[in-house]
Amino acid sequence: MPTQRLDAIDVLRGLALLWMSVYHFCYDLNQFGHLRLDFYHDAFWTWQRSAIVGLFLFCSGLGQASAVGTGQSWRRFWRRWMQLACCALLVSAGSYAVAPQSFIYFGVLHGIALMLIVARCSAQAGNGLWPLGAMAIAVPFMAADWIAGSGYAALFNAPALNWLGLISEKPVTDDYVPLLPWLGVMGWGLAAGSWLLRRRPRWLQWSAPRPMQPLALIGRWSLTYYMLHQPLMIGALTLYSIFALARSSS
Repeated sequence: MPTQRLDAIDVLRGLALLWMSVYHFCYDLNQFGHLRLDFYHDAFWTWQRSAIVGLFLFCSGLGQASAVGTGQSWRRFWRRWMQLACCALLVSAGSYAVAPQSFIYFGVLHGIALMLIVARCSAQAGNGLWPLGAMAIAVPFMAADWIAGSGYAALFNAPALNWLGLISEKPVTDDYVPLLPWLGVMGWGLAAGSWLLRRRPRWLQWSAPRPMQPLALIGRWSLTYYMLHQPLMIGALTLYSIFALARSSS
């Protein structure tokens, strides 16, 4: 049975993708030397990154609630999951080729792939995921001081286990979305979606007006958009830099 597409979720996901594109374009301009910004320490940028990732994961939870609610089969789930996992591997390979010292080994796609399995298995918990989500968010912050002062800090900080999120220092990687606390955000999205399907189904069945249809379209093709947006922007900026250099030297 095909999963029903819901404009409300697709538009929200499309907004997250556009926000991410603006953020990444500014980041690329910075990398090419056209801007001078601190994306690693300036709260204006670090909080934006967290908000974008959080919105993506919340939408993933909403989408999984819709999929389970409309009877998506495990076979269809695993087919979509394989697409996501393959894209995550491509991100790792591509980032390793460009920046091996800080390549992405557990970024947003890797995190979503793992979290979706957990979400699918716990979907029947429904509203019970609200407290589980809160706990998932709180655990790494509560455990940080203990881990830092224990003999296990090096173990949890190593790449083999830092995907859990129980770290005392952030790893050197260009994208890092560990299981904790981010699983809690997806759990909240799953709980919200389950509640809406039972109590306010019309909210999710809202039809996007014509001006918002492009956002819904982007949201429906979110994985394709995600995989293409950075290569296209970096390619465009590379061409611009080549032409600008040729023009200045002529």
